[in-house]
Amino acid sequence: MPIYEYICDDCGERYERMVMSQKQAIACPKCESSKHAIQLSAFAAPANGNKSSHRSSSAPSSRGGCCGGGCGSN
Repeated sequence: MPIYEYICDDCGERYERMVMSQKQAIACPKCESSKHAIQLSAFAAPANGNKSSHRSSSAPSSRGGCCGGGCGSN
C-alpha cells in the first residue's frame, strides 16, 4: 500500500494518503476538494560506495558492523 503525496488545486494544502485502491476517493483535509495533483517524493537510500559512514561508532571493527560479520564487508 503506497503512500502518495498530494497538493490541493483549490487551496494549496499539501497532504499524504495511504492508497489501497485506485478507485479510492481522495479529498483535501482542509477544504475537502477532490481536485489535486500527485507530487513526486524524494527518498533517501544508502550510498553503496561508502559503507564505513553507516557503521555505528560502538560496533566492533572486527565484525564489520553487521550481524556476526558474515556479510563480506572486510
